[in-house]
Amino acid sequence: MGYDRSAVRAVIEAARVSGRNALSPDECRAICAACAIPLPGTATVASAAEAGRAADALGFPVVMKIVSPDILHKTEAGGVILNVRSAAEAEQAYEKIVAGARAYKPGAKVAGVEIQQMLSGGQEVIVGATADPSFGKVVAFGLGGVLVEVLKDITFRLAPASRDDALSMIGGIAAAEILDGVRGSAPVDKGALAAIIETVSVLAADFPEIAEIDLNPVLARPHGAVALDVRVLLDFAPPVERYRPSREEILRAMNRIMRPAAIAVIGASAEDGKIGNSVMKNLINGGFEGKIYPIHPKLAEVMGRKAYRSVKEVAGEIDVAVFAIPAPLVAGALKECGEKKIPGAVLIPSGFAETGNVELQNEIVKIGREYNVRLMGPNIYGFYYLPRKLCATFCTPYDVLGKAALSSQSGGVGMAIVGFSRSTRMGVSAIVGLGNKSDLDEDDLLTFFEQDDDTQVIAMHVEDLKDGRSFAEVAKRVSRKKPVIVLKAGRTALGARAARSHTAALAGNDRIYEDVLRQSGVVRARALNDMLEFARCLPIMAAPKGENVLIITGAGGSGVLLSDACVDNGLKLMEMPPDLDAALRKFIPPFGAAGNPVDITGGEPPTTYRNTLRLGLEERRIHALILGYWHTIITPPLVFAKLVIEVVEELRAKGIDKPIVASLVGDVEVEDACRMLFEHGIPAYPYTTEKPVMVLGAKYQWARAAGLVGI
Repeated sequence: MGYDRSAVRAVIEAARVSGRNALSPDECRAICAACAIPLPGTATVASAAEAGRAADALGFPVVMKIVSPDILHKTEAGGVILNVRSAAEAEQAYEKIVAGARAYKPGAKVAGVEIQQMLSGGQEVIVGATADPSFGKVVAFGLGGVLVEVLKDITFRLAPASRDDALSMIGGIAAAEILDGVRGSAPVDKGALAAIIETVSVLAADFPEIAEIDLNPVLARPHGAVALDVRVLLDFAPPVERYRPSREEILRAMNRIMRPAAIAVIGASAEDGKIGNSVMKNLINGGFEGKIYPIHPKLAEVMGRKAYRSVKEVAGEIDVAVFAIPAPLVAGALKECGEKKIPGAVLIPSGFAETGNVELQNEIVKIGREYNVRLMGPNIYGFYYLPRKLCATFCTPYDVLGKAALSSQSGGVGMAIVGFSRSTRMGVSAIVGLGNKSDLDEDDLLTFFEQDDDTQVIAMHVEDLKDGRSFAEVAKRVSRKKPVIVLKAGRTALGARAARSHTAALAGNDRIYEDVLRQSGVVRARALNDMLEFARCLPIMAAPKGENVLIITGAGGSGVLLSDACVDNGLKLMEMPPDLDAALRKFIPPFGAAGNPVDITGGEPPTTYRNTLRLGLEERRIHALILGYWHTIITPPLVFAKLVIEVVEELRAKGIDKPIVASLVGDVEVEDACRMLFEHGIPAYPYTTEKPVMVLGAKYQWARAAGLVGI
């Protein structure tokens, strides 16, 4: 996007020299002119007489607004008067606005009154940008004027945003239909609106000093769009440069940490109940086939293995050191790891920033940077990497190998991952604790798991993102290949920073997370169990090739609930074509229903389920199937499960593989049937119609973002 950068720079430098963090209306107009953002005719006056003359020259009606660096919310101060229709009214309005401003905030500096052509015939929207603590510059769009504060119908994207991003924002708010024209009104010019969104995003991204931009309202009209009010806030404090190793550097370190040939356990112990003892037991009993070096200042051996007083005494190379010593001793031992050129340190000890000891954490980070040692933690349970039979943790061992990699900031969530995985027999490739994330974070894990052939899906419990922009960039790349699932804790955004503009006030932390994660192709889980079920199911489900979903059910009530769940999860129920309707009716009783859902009724034998399921899988116009089963003595639960498995596997052998999920209601036997279905790659849940549809919806969300639907 081309614009006059030098003109914008001149305005910002003038504000810097004069020590101002807010641009004047004239300066805001200069920036808009440099960026070709349309504005109405405007003049700024310093007296009532000037107001009358300027209003007359602009043409009536006009809007008049207070100009004061000390009054940011003009309406609250009575600083806006609409529909001024004569020079005399303009003079009176000037006096009223200035008097009202002085009464609202005595001592406020009043630079004058802005007079602006009053335009009509469009929809008020807001376009803005703000600096988010995690994601950096983001651009916002939503309904404008008073509605933005009441409805908070707004969406965000990382800045700079592309034209496609801008158009998706326009179509992404809840009130998008209003912009298409309702009750006879004309649709707005979305191209003009998208151009303004893109321009604002580029402007904010190009100039670090721009902290916030508000164009509120922008009048979106059938032909063009005009910014009626513009506010720009600056921040001249230089942003803290975040540490970002290259992808090659990350992989070089992560491959040695996750796939080590040799591990040192600093604080290894022969005493039961000690963390260093548990780590040693897990490494040995877990079957790790590499070298294990116990490090202890006094012991000659630990668990039958020679012990060393320091990692520097070990003759061979060490890939990663697991720390099981008190926090005050970590810095010294870490320096020795650096001198030994060990690329990774797994810091189990607590007592760092999570307890307020930020200084000690900063010290170990400094040592890690100096010696190029990547730090996992501190304050973590360690990690598991099952392809190498590696349990570098003091927690319970785990050995069910699979294709899901999971991480958590919380140790409690990490143990929930282990327990769920064990109870459901969900195989995992890795479980990683990140804790305080002094160094290694989700970006590094994504970069590693992206190229890890033993991982097909990545699920992450996140309390915060140290560098949200870096995460979004990496996740966008990885999610095109493998599903990335995120459970973001803290959705209520308590403690959000106080905001000085509409855009920043509406940029509640979770609102930005929601939109940026979606922009990055991430599947967001709303609860811990949801994250775990997504990790369990997405790797075993085929990717859908189209949007048409068919429900086949033996219970009409379940069919209704399954239909509701489809709406809730963004799934499209296929409209039944007449020929397919006729084909299905050959298999179901006359009192059944061959619409969608297909209700075969509860009294049907196994052949009815078999025939309708086979038809649904073979029919190319159907892209996904939801099965609703009702427990009957004619088709018992295990009989149902076996016939579904037989049909699905028969057609998979012929190259036909579609996503299929099942909801089973009935007595406790349905639990065994669900387990059997899961063992054969068919997600199935007892006593719920919501959960199977939810996991299918997650698969669709990922497949759409990855561009797989409709190919």
